[in-house]
Amino acid sequence: MKTTLDRRSLLHAMLAAGLLPAVSTRAQDKPAFPSPAPVKDPGLGVGVQRTMALLASSTPERRNKVRILFYGQSITEQDWSKQVADDLRRRFPHADLEIENRAIGGFASQRLVRPAEHDLYPFYPDLLIFHVYGGNKEYEEIIRNVRTRTTAEVLMQKDHVTQWPPDVIDEKKDKGAWWDNLMNHHLLPEIARKYGCGLVDVRGPWLDYLKTNGLEPKALLKDSVHLNDHGNFLMAELVKRYLVHRPDLPPAPETVRTLQVGKDVAWKDGKLVLEFEGNRVDVLAAPGADGKRLARIRIDGKKPSEFAEAYRITRPAPGPWSPLTVTRVDREAPLRLEEWTLKVTSVGADSASWTYDVAGSVTGPDGGGESAKPFLSKSGRVRIDPEAFFRNGNVPNGYEIKWRVLPMFVDVYEPPAVADASREHATTLVQGLANGRHTLEITAEDGGAPIRAVRIYRPPVK
Repeated sequence: MKTTLDRRSLLHAMLAAGLLPAVSTRAQDKPAFPSPAPVKDPGLGVGVQRTMALLASSTPERRNKVRILFYGQSITEQDWSKQVADDLRRRFPHADLEIENRAIGGFASQRLVRPAEHDLYPFYPDLLIFHVYGGNKEYEEIIRNVRTRTTAEVLMQKDHVTQWPPDVIDEKKDKGAWWDNLMNHHLLPEIARKYGCGLVDVRGPWLDYLKTNGLEPKALLKDSVHLNDHGNFLMAELVKRYLVHRPDLPPAPETVRTLQVGKDVAWKDGKLVLEFEGNRVDVLAAPGADGKRLARIRIDGKKPSEFAEAYRITRPAPGPWSPLTVTRVDREAPLRLEEWTLKVTSVGADSASWTYDVAGSVTGPDGGGESAKPFLSKSGRVRIDPEAFFRNGNVPNGYEIKWRVLPMFVDVYEPPAVADASREHATTLVQGLANGRHTLEITAEDGGAPIRAVRIYRPPVK
């Protein structure tokens, strides 16, 4: 029996675990630009070790599901984020990765805080990679919401360099340099510390890279701020090296628990009852599940559909930079699963004001409003702040904006057929609960439900 790995197998195993950088042996794959100098930073990997452990422990027999979201504005939309995503797929080929980029160009934190309600918190990623310009209060509000409403780890990024910083910063003469210094050296580190986030020091290594290679800041830019190919390469390299598995670091807080059925929790008289603390519950189907045997779900004695917070509203479409969109839709009454339409009924001569009606596919016509006034529909299922409108050009009469209300729950669990036992087949029973103590009750029908495990999510910040 072979008991040791040959050199090639050992290198492959170390690469898959993220213990070695991904290096191509093909000449055409060599970097077109000089690599940044290696660093011995004890902070690398801090704040992202739950995600990195899931990636590093994935095997062909156990493909851990990992969800990653890039979010921010136009810098995050750029190609470096694709390079980071490709690098993760290459380094961790056995992980079941789901990676999305929902960044919105031109949306500084003061704007981004609104669509984050639709884009970010319902997605509930394992890892959020985040960069945005703008006000520190709204920046912190987004981070606080992520850490109180999800179990996502957060990797924040400092800003890259667009011009040489002055040796001495005079607040009165150079507001821009003063704010950059305050945000990158004081406010962002404090937010990261306060909420237990990782923080990529893009700024310091970027300056070092420019000096080492005799470059001006504009050499990495295609305009005054956006990255060219060289800048995208450097940004990707700086973020990639932060995403490392560090078993030497203190263990990540236990925000997600997976309880094995038959070991940690058990069926009794056709029921599985579990008290838990958190705001989301998933179940993992057992091998052999055929999608036929059902189970009834109750949370605190109620159907999951009876929790008003267990519904989500999709990002209204057309989205940002269309003639008109709504960046955030709220409600004051429980929602129904339906599609909503906002229709412009009249437009002012300068297209800076408009009136509109709203209607739901189930609720029906639900009242009308004016662009400059707060609106609450007759049913209470639509609330729009005037500041939530974002106009980009002339608004035609009859213009429509649509959004949907979707469930973050199931009242009846229908186990999916398990065709690939190496992958997790998870179903969210409920998401969006108050982050506190609850009781889960699963009642099996038709001979029991093939459930392998129950997974509990408890956001780390109250």
